[in-house]
Amino acid sequence: MAQSNPVLIDALRQTAQRLEEGAYYEWGHMARCNCGHLVQTVTNMTASEIARSVDHQLDEWSEYANDYCEGTGHKVDDLFWALNEIGFGYRDVVCLENLSDPRVLDRLDGRARRIRRNQVQDVTLYMRTLADMLEESLL
Repeated sequence: MAQSNPVLIDALRQTAQRLEEGAYYEWGHMARCNCGHLVQTVTNMTASEIARSVDHQLDEWSEYANDYCEGTGHKVDDLFWALNEIGFGYRDVVCLENLSDPRVLDRLDGRARRIRRNQVQDVTLYMRTLADMLEESLL
């Protein structure tokens, strides 16, 4: 699971709030999906800036995370580095993109069976639940 720290917890909550307030969400777009929105929060980049910075070499965060290797020189490495710096590793990226971390889903009780990776309400619920779990582990 992601490493507990206040910066990551705040980034997850800020991202969830921005999505709840109507930020443009599109699961099939690398800069406006679950991870794309978190990257926006962490880097202060816009969706357009993220898309341009990786030269559209990224289809899905989870696919790239599975193949991720530091130091390739690809611009997308910088985005993964920014996430890693706040304690959010490549496995966390895969789980966020698919809303699939079993520990987070266990916290959702019966709601976990209905959670959908491409529904903004489910994404924000997942992010807030993860943030709560990380905060609790700090105490």
